[in-house]
Amino acid sequence: MTVITCIDDLKALHRKRTPKMFFDYCESGSYTEQTFRENVSDFAQIRLRQKVAVDMSGRSTASTMAGQPVTMPLALSPVGLLGMQRADGEIKAARAAARFGVPFTLSTMSICSIEDVAAHSPAPFWFQLYVMRDEDFVDAILARAKRAGCSALVLTLDLQILGQRHKDLKNGLSAPPKLTPRNLLNMATKTRWGLEMLGTKRRFFGNIVGHAKGVTDASSLFSWTAEQFDPCLDWSKIARIRDQWGGKFILKGVLDAEDARAAADFGADAIIVSNHGGRQLDGALSSIRMLPEILKAVDGKTEVWLDSGIRSGQDILKALALGAKGAMAGRAYVYGLGAMGEAGVTRALEVMQKELDISMALCGEKRVQDLSRDNLLIPNGFFDSYA
Repeated sequence: MTVITCIDDLKALHRKRTPKMFFDYCESGSYTEQTFRENVSDFAQIRLRQKVAVDMSGRSTASTMAGQPVTMPLALSPVGLLGMQRADGEIKAARAAARFGVPFTLSTMSICSIEDVAAHSPAPFWFQLYVMRDEDFVDAILARAKRAGCSALVLTLDLQILGQRHKDLKNGLSAPPKLTPRNLLNMATKTRWGLEMLGTKRRFFGNIVGHAKGVTDASSLFSWTAEQFDPCLDWSKIARIRDQWGGKFILKGVLDAEDARAAADFGADAIIVSNHGGRQLDGALSSIRMLPEILKAVDGKTEVWLDSGIRSGQDILKALALGAKGAMAGRAYVYGLGAMGEAGVTRALEVMQKELDISMALCGEKRVQDLSRDNLLIPNGFFDSYA
């Protein structure tokens, strides 16, 4: 059995065991991928301050996110097509998260439907909404999420228009994959993936096929999604969705202090500092560089979490030490899912929690709530080198 010591070990197995188009879908950004790369490399520039002769017993990574108790302050980000990384992927990720004690966020563009995940998850999960032009579809999917017991709504703000991802275009990304000679040759080398996919009926976007008007098969699905992301999304539409939902309401995709101030004044239960993992506006600053400015703008009016670039427990520690209340990770757990299914998601969470716990101890802290700027060493000008 392969010994898993870090998230990169899971990434290597993910690459080996999953068809190329789906690994590339996970491991890519838009255009030149500058922002995708810097989400990770900027974390590496922040160093940790070691402390000794401190009582390190009785440590805890437990916290809360939007009032929900969590084993560590990390939620699984919404990721589309999880059910193509591994058969029934959303169900497997939701189960792993629930049993570990962290929130799972189901994407609108999931393969397994809201109802499927609710039927198989031992705990409520969060639902992420992409706002579509079809208001009847939006109203219906919100009602479905309520009936399924979803405990929070995560509204994505930064995908009104889809950023171009070169790898997806070159691979002909689709769900299920098109059976071209190149795809068939690649999938033939992924035996376990193929056998598991043959054993499930969940191969289309389960929240859309059979629910959106006129979407009954793959061809109608692709034409529908190409036209549906709403470029007119503004605060008035966001207010309508918030009022209709009536529960915990989280805004994802904030990367600007002015937008953060507006989101806090709007009354969001949390805002997520995110550039969509570098998959939308290439050339935007990394989430970690923008975090302090956004925290200052929000001024404690709502919780601030960080998404994009989290690959380790040390990354979580750095975000918390800068003032974030929590973090979200996408690729880190997708690597685990593609590598080992549900057990791989659990292993990714175990790895990150252990890294967080040990690093916190060596920084002289016992609780994640005690982490602060004093635990970090940051290069001069790191946060103010752009204007």
